[in-house]
Amino acid sequence: MDAIVVKIRETFREEGYDLLAELEAALLELEKKPCDQELIARAFRAMHTIKGSGATCEFLDVASFTHDLETALDLVRKGKLAVSKELIDLALSARDHIKCMFDSHYSQGTVDEEKTKNLLLKIRKLISGITEKDKKAPAPPPSSPAPEYLVDGSGIDTIYRIRFKPHPNIFSQGINPSMLLNELRQLGTCWVVAQTDRIPILDELDSETCYTYWDVILTTNRGMNAIHDVFIFIRDDCELAVTTIHEAGALDGKVTNKKIGEILMERGDLSAEDLTNVLQAQKRVGQILVEKGLVSESKIQSALMEQQALKEIQEREDKQKKTESDASSSIRVATEKLDKLVNLVGELVTVQARLSQTSFSHAIPVFTSIAEEVERLTMDLRDTTMNIRMLPIGTTFSKFKRLVRNLSQELHKSIELTTDGADTELDKTVIDRLSDPLIHLIRNSIDHGIEKPEIREAAGKPRVGTIHLRATHVGATVQIQIRDDGKGLDPEVIRSKAMEKGLIAPSTELNEQEIFALILAPGFSTAQQITSVSGRGVGMDVVRKAIEDLHGTLSITSVKGAGTTITLVLPLTLAIIDGFLTRINSENFIFPLAAVEECVELTENDIKLFQGRQLTNVRGQIVPYIRLRQHFSLEGSRPPIEQIVIARVDNQPVGFAVDTIIGEHQTVLKSLGTLYRNVEGVTGATILGDGTLALILDIPKLVLVASREEAMLV
Repeated sequence: MDAIVVKIRETFREEGYDLLAELEAALLELEKKPCDQELIARAFRAMHTIKGSGATCEFLDVASFTHDLETALDLVRKGKLAVSKELIDLALSARDHIKCMFDSHYSQGTVDEEKTKNLLLKIRKLISGITEKDKKAPAPPPSSPAPEYLVDGSGIDTIYRIRFKPHPNIFSQGINPSMLLNELRQLGTCWVVAQTDRIPILDELDSETCYTYWDVILTTNRGMNAIHDVFIFIRDDCELAVTTIHEAGALDGKVTNKKIGEILMERGDLSAEDLTNVLQAQKRVGQILVEKGLVSESKIQSALMEQQALKEIQEREDKQKKTESDASSSIRVATEKLDKLVNLVGELVTVQARLSQTSFSHAIPVFTSIAEEVERLTMDLRDTTMNIRMLPIGTTFSKFKRLVRNLSQELHKSIELTTDGADTELDKTVIDRLSDPLIHLIRNSIDHGIEKPEIREAAGKPRVGTIHLRATHVGATVQIQIRDDGKGLDPEVIRSKAMEKGLIAPSTELNEQEIFALILAPGFSTAQQITSVSGRGVGMDVVRKAIEDLHGTLSITSVKGAGTTITLVLPLTLAIIDGFLTRINSENFIFPLAAVEECVELTENDIKLFQGRQLTNVRGQIVPYIRLRQHFSLEGSRPPIEQIVIARVDNQPVGFAVDTIIGEHQTVLKSLGTLYRNVEGVTGATILGDGTLALILDIPKLVLVASREEAMLV
């Protein structure tokens, strides 16, 4: 293959997969809002770009396959083909097949040609009836061109304010004003408010007289001439005022702040003097004007309508400008290059720590000043590099909509996925490794949590179940919640199953939180039969292991009959963290700073008070602690006054006894290697400024191991 084509294909690689993701997201939203023209346009643009760019990059199979699907979406765009479940299913299947085609080109895989033929046959069958009708439809005669208002103009949306006052005897001429208003609606987005202040009392009402007039806010790209052409036959029998209130690009973020009073004055419905008089009151301007009889309620409604139209078009223009700005001011960088940059910054942080320590020991003012400046620059570089790797978690959330749709259909359930906090940012490495655990948790919620529609209805619940994904920043961590409104967990069923599996003895006493934690044990499952979704007892233990590998924690809360919430707490990044350096003899240990709440002293009197049990009194609260010297079997005797680092695990305070506290430390995480992979309670190591090694502690795992070994007496 030509080297240039290969290079173009590699350049298109990320864009192609992004376009497929955009197509999938648009189709899933379109299924919920089948009449949303913006979603239809999004789907069509994505498919059109895939086809065009695919042909440019010599993905000829992709360009050929997408032609008919593009035709189908074009028919939807033109209103000739309705959005149906069949169309969405076909489009999503085609999207998956296009991805397989891309994969085959990049990874030398194969494409199922039989599936290609079947999908094409189904798509062509769907659109064949529509395209045949178009072929048979007679062309308009040359002497009867389409009216100007049915022909696209400049393509630029403009907002017009129209006041249409027909002559009172318009009915006698056989003209229905509503027909003219309907013609305006064909030009674009049209809001109409009827003004009724000229209608007399019933005794004076003449049924053949038109008393009503209309205010119209029209957003169109057909031009002002098209508007005047609508009224061409009654131009002399009406008062028509057409005013341009917005042209594309002319707002600059200012018109959205225009007040109702300003709009009414511009339209001649209110004088400046009247507006000044009422602004002294505390009520809303519109309400005051209506109460004082200065304008009618319908005129206020019309002004509000205009205000809303301006606001909406401003938001669209701002969004478009942002998209164009983002596209022109961003570049794609390979992940490998970012990883190398992070590694280099990590090494720089280590060298900077050594420089700071050396300058401190020599106490040379000039040298110390330089070291402080290098430290500041290094911290700025570290933060900037970490931010480059940050991505919104919404990129992961969007993948799950398809999963929920397919699985709910397979299990004959009605389920809606909602999300919150999609703009919460996480390190790309964390996001990539988080995808599989989240998929399993969502599958569990669909299979075990959400009931079938008829069961939900019988229990007084909505037929449609809900799974809610929520992400929020909590200090230096991100908290992710997966919450469903299903049947919840039954503690008795879990306990019975755990005894059956031999996980606990019948006499074991457990609280509700400990019972829920049993579902994380290997081989545990409450499913009655094995299905394609669950039942083999493999999954939740893998999820727990994956979260622990990310230095995170997993907790479960549930209310029987109301639903289950699974909470994940994860670090923002796995590369460089703020640590809290401590020492036992000559050994160094680092706690993640975000997990440290406070430090207290442990004296001989404190130890005697609790008769040797590993408990301490922190402002009236009894806190258990782990003596790390004992846990790691370190030699030497403890000092007369030890230090206890207080952290919080599962919302409970836990202490860790050390000899000395050094303080905060920028920590570059390094793996321990294969020989130390199974060491519990340690997540990695870092190199200090003097070249010595410090172990980074895994606080939740330390507590778990200590509890298991009965090293803590609670």
